[in-house]
Amino acid sequence: MSQSQRQLRADRISKTPPYLFAEIDKKKAAAVARGVDLISFGIGDPDMATPPHIVAAMHEAIDDSRNHDYPPYEGTLEFREAVATWMQRRFGVSVDPVKEVMAVIGSKEAIAHIHTALVNRGDICLIPSPSYPVYRIATQFSEGIVYSLPLRESNRYLPDLGQIPNDVPDRAKIIWVNYPNNPTGAVCDLAFYEELVAFAKKHNIIICSDNAYSEMTYDGYTAPSILQVPGAKDVAIEFLSLSKAYNMTGWRLGMAVGNAELIAALGIVKTNTDSGQFKAIQKAGAVALTSSQDCISNMNAIYTERRDAMIAGLRSLGWQTEPMKGTFYVWAKVPERFSSAAAFCGHVLDETGVVLVPGNGYGDEGEGYFRAAITVSTEKIKQGIARLQEKNITYKSS
Repeated sequence: MSQSQRQLRADRISKTPPYLFAEIDKKKAAAVARGVDLISFGIGDPDMATPPHIVAAMHEAIDDSRNHDYPPYEGTLEFREAVATWMQRRFGVSVDPVKEVMAVIGSKEAIAHIHTALVNRGDICLIPSPSYPVYRIATQFSEGIVYSLPLRESNRYLPDLGQIPNDVPDRAKIIWVNYPNNPTGAVCDLAFYEELVAFAKKHNIIICSDNAYSEMTYDGYTAPSILQVPGAKDVAIEFLSLSKAYNMTGWRLGMAVGNAELIAALGIVKTNTDSGQFKAIQKAGAVALTSSQDCISNMNAIYTERRDAMIAGLRSLGWQTEPMKGTFYVWAKVPERFSSAAAFCGHVLDETGVVLVPGNGYGDEGEGYFRAAITVSTEKIKQGIARLQEKNITYKSS
């Protein structure tokens, strides 16, 4: 068989759509090439610098040659102990740093790899819609079956566990939850997690909790950990990240915590696919977790100002969007005169140079919505709103 006749890509790749933000980056690049001055409310990448004390710790660690060799696969003990200390201080949750904590190369990596560790061909994975695209794609890569759990405004963007058909939960392997939620900005309370843990134990389902935005909260709300629920460690693993809380997206450092057997299963995948994160980065991460957390409250004050500017701006254009209490994402409805979220976001980009993300990129239930990240200055947000006003892009047609 000639090379031209052979299918080069594996079936799993051929069936996988392009990653949402890779496609948005292409559209942004094309707009810039046309001379468009962009204001991007697209990808959630903080524009603020990593706090100086964390950067200083990294500089010191880089100069120490003891950090230049391979790190332990599961993460340095120093970092895992720092995670355990942070979990106790932040959530009142005790975790064994040796058996119940693992350093990961950003939580995205572990979120993808946990499917390889747990999901067999044909296993059902309960995936929220809309949600972070990696849950769905990683399920498909593992040849699992995606069963979508609609997240709707009428239920505060929480999955309605009672609406799942009776024959589905007993055949499900894992269920994903993510609060504070990307893309909707919704939050949950501990009572929801208590209901979820009881549901998981009844049906022998593993809970995968993506808590990457745990520290990005506003208006007096404090995000819980699912591990605060008594007995949660029997069925749950949680993924946390330093990316958003400490403006460390490019550093690629996070942690998986929870059930020791699930952590060990993830470890088998990781020892066979990566060699761990640079020890100097883990040292800086330990400093981030164990030193003053004033940088987080300072950051959240800035995001609160930006959120309020975005909400006020959208309301001035006719949207009735409520301010979110978590994440740095505003979730809003697409005007009814547009045929789809993609059509609306494309129109906005072409007419104004403002980048928005179509909600259907996060699942079918996201159709009819768009997401706007407040990862630019308040002044830029106001400029973006002014551009929409100038082009008469309002919620209701005039």
